[in-house]
Amino acid sequence: MRQDTLTIAWKYMCRRQFSTAIKLLEDKAQTYEEHFDYYVELGTACLYIGDIGAASSYFQRARRIKLTDSNLLLGQAAIFLRRGETDRALQYYLEIKENDPQNKVADAAIEFVRTHGDYDTICRWVDTGRIEEFYPPLGLNTDKIWGLVIPLAACLLGVLLFFVIFPVKKPYLPSRADLGALELSDDEKKSAKEADLTSQVYQYILSDREITKLYSQAIQYFQEHRDNASQVEVNRILNSNANSAIKQKAKVLTSYYEIPDFDTIRDVPDFASVNAEPHLYDDCWISWGGKVSNVNVFEDGTYSCDFLIGDEEFRHFEGSVLVNFEAVPGIESDRYVKILGQLEVSGGKILVKGRSVYQSVHK
Repeated sequence: MRQDTLTIAWKYMCRRQFSTAIKLLEDKAQTYEEHFDYYVELGTACLYIGDIGAASSYFQRARRIKLTDSNLLLGQAAIFLRRGETDRALQYYLEIKENDPQNKVADAAIEFVRTHGDYDTICRWVDTGRIEEFYPPLGLNTDKIWGLVIPLAACLLGVLLFFVIFPVKKPYLPSRADLGALELSDDEKKSAKEADLTSQVYQYILSDREITKLYSQAIQYFQEHRDNASQVEVNRILNSNANSAIKQKAKVLTSYYEIPDFDTIRDVPDFASVNAEPHLYDDCWISWGGKVSNVNVFEDGTYSCDFLIGDEEFRHFEGSVLVNFEAVPGIESDRYVKILGQLEVSGGKILVKGRSVYQSVHK
C-alpha cells in the first residue's frame, strides 16, 4: 500500500535519518502548504540536525495554524532552552502541562531547569547531544532495534543448532538396586501407624499419609543417589509411630546405601543441625573441616581425637566432636584437615567413625 510523504518522512526520522526526511518534505512544500503536521515534522527534523533557524521558522508557521499542540510547544521550548532563555522555555513547558498534564518530556525539562538550568550546563548538554532528551519524542530507533535483534537471533540460532548437533548428555548414574520388594502395600499405606501408642515414647507422631510420604521420599532420594537425605527420612520414620513392618522395610533400605568418598558425598549436614537433632542424622556421612586435639593412639592400633570444627583460617568455630579411627590416619595436628566419617548417635551423644582424611600438601 502506497504511503504519503509525511508517513515516509516520519519513518526516516524514527531511524534518525533526518537529512533524508528533510529532503523528502522540502520537495513537497507546495503540496503541504499551510499544513500543520508538515511544518511540525519538518521543524522537528531541522531541530535534531541542529538547524535552529530553519526549525524556528517552521515551528512559527505551524503556530499560526494551531497553538496548543504538545510537540510544537516542545520544539519551541527546546529552542529557547538551547539558547539559555530558561524563563521563556518554562512558559512553554507550563503551557504543555496545562493541556497535557502527563507529558513526561515537559516534566523532565522543568526538573532540569530547576536543578541544572545554568547556562554552562546547558552548553555542555547541547555539545554532547543530551539536550535531545527535551526535543519532541521520535520513539524507538528501529535501526538500533534491528541491530540488536538480528545478532541476538543469530546467537540464539547458533546455540540451538549447537545443542541439536551436540546434545547435552545427562550425567551417567549407575543403576541402583531393584526395590520392588520394599514397596508398601495398599494395606500398609492405610494402616501405617502403630495401633497401640501407649507402650513407647515417640519423637514424632505422624498420620498414615505422613508416614507413607516420608517412606516414598526415602525411596526417591535413594534412587537419586542421595543416601544422606534418604537416611534422614528413614531416621524420622524410625523415631515415629510408624508400625513395625514399615520400620523394618526402612531398615532394609539402609542396607543398600553406598559408602561415599569426598567427591561423591551429598547432602552433608552441618554441625549445628546435627547438634540440634542428633537422632535425625544417625548413620549419616559427614565431610567436616577443622583441627584435631587430644589425640590418643591405643595399643590395638585404634586412634581417637577431639575434632574442632571450623573454617580453614579457624575464624569461625562451630563445635567439637569425638572422632575414632580403626587405624592411625596420619593427621598433622597443627594443620587444617577434612575428615570423612559416619555419625553414630548414642544416648544423645554424637560420635564420628572416621573413614578417611584430606590434608593439603601445601603448608
